[in-house]
Amino acid sequence: MQEQFEWLKKQVFGRKTEQTSVVMDGGLQLSLFPEEKVQAVSAPEKIITVLGHKRKAKRTHDDWMSTLPIEEKRYEEENPVCDRCGAEMEEIGEEKVYDELVYTPAKFHIRRHIAKKYKCKKCGQNPEISTESCNIRFAEYPVPMIPHSFCSPELMAHILYEKFAKAVPLYRQEKDFASKGINLLRATMSDWVCIAAEQWCKPIVKEMHRMLVAGRIIHADESVLQVLHEDGRKATDDSRMWVYCNDKMNDRSIIIFEYQPTRAGIHPAKFLKGYTGFLICDGYDAYNAVTGARRCGCLAHVRRKFVEALPKDKSLYDTSAAAKAVEFCNRIYHEENQLKELTANERYEQRLVKVKPLLEALFSWLEELPIEGKGKLVRAIQYALNEKKYLFTFLEDGNVPLDNNRAENAIRPFAVGRKNWLFNNTAKGAEWSSILFSIISTAQANGIDAEKYLSNLFSNPAGTILLP
Repeated sequence: MQEQFEWLKKQVFGRKTEQTSVVMDGGLQLSLFPEEKVQAVSAPEKIITVLGHKRKAKRTHDDWMSTLPIEEKRYEEENPVCDRCGAEMEEIGEEKVYDELVYTPAKFHIRRHIAKKYKCKKCGQNPEISTESCNIRFAEYPVPMIPHSFCSPELMAHILYEKFAKAVPLYRQEKDFASKGINLLRATMSDWVCIAAEQWCKPIVKEMHRMLVAGRIIHADESVLQVLHEDGRKATDDSRMWVYCNDKMNDRSIIIFEYQPTRAGIHPAKFLKGYTGFLICDGYDAYNAVTGARRCGCLAHVRRKFVEALPKDKSLYDTSAAAKAVEFCNRIYHEENQLKELTANERYEQRLVKVKPLLEALFSWLEELPIEGKGKLVRAIQYALNEKKYLFTFLEDGNVPLDNNRAENAIRPFAVGRKNWLFNNTAKGAEWSSILFSIISTAQANGIDAEKYLSNLFSNPAGTILLP
């Protein structure tokens, strides 16, 4: 009971971080080796040559400011005189004194499409000779995005970007439009969102799915979603939003959300049917239903369980099994981070030399610990031992990561947005939301301006495959 109380208090009032500098005492890490061995190793002083690391150059203000249009304001004096002696002064040049970034609020205007109208001079002019009617036609003009509406590609892109990238619900957008003098109802926007998802975005997500399953590495995760009106289910029942994405080392990121009413294993099994690569996920047993895939565990989940089991009094860390397990994981991550710049084959070989022994030492130590009671430490040890057979899988391929942080980061914007819009009204609406989350999340992961991409997409006919 005390453990549960402390956990709840930390969730409400504490920092939600797992960084070693926060969870450990002052950022000081524990040693995996006895003190005398550490002294013996550190006694002889040697000069070690450290190879340089490759780092991305930091982007300065001048880099991105140089891409923006510039409005120059010039200042000069008429008949300038010296403020010391009163003599006339002459101009010797000019100099930039400072720059400032200007924000221009959104503007609305009507794009009125006017087509010339043409009439044949002969057709229908002699009814006694021919019964044909007069031939009248318009000059060719683009078909409206949504017939009988005033929706433009730019307006549709902005609505979707606000809702699915910035988590602004439609009712708040309705108020924002009203404050700018635009009478745009949330019901109208909702209809437009459904049309955009079904006719433009769904075919693209289908192609993204084909590309994802054809790859070799997939991350998977899921989160709770509430849908008010589902057949055979109560409004309070939890539905699920599943997320699947490829690994970071791909040239093109793919993130796909899929709504399902339950958390059953049949859903990932159906989505990943025919997939034979590596599947990186947490300890949820439903992923075992995905036959043919090589399941990989997540070290971050193992570490998180031990972080939650850390004693409240940091003075007890020296004798805490949870603290030692956290340090084991930190050492593994440290060695893995040193291999980032290597090729897949080099990383595979170095993992066997540097990472595998640490992982084996961790589980050898965990298996010797007594497991009694029902505390958080016991649950953390049991979770780690249950995941042992999956946590070694990443050693088979240098491209496979040792955790599922990729999927957790992908689903985080959805979880943040859920605090704003709270629920979906219907199952169909949840499905359309999953489609639009997929498109926008993928565009952002690929470094694309999602709003510009959507505007370009909606300027093309429905069904156009334009990958984000």
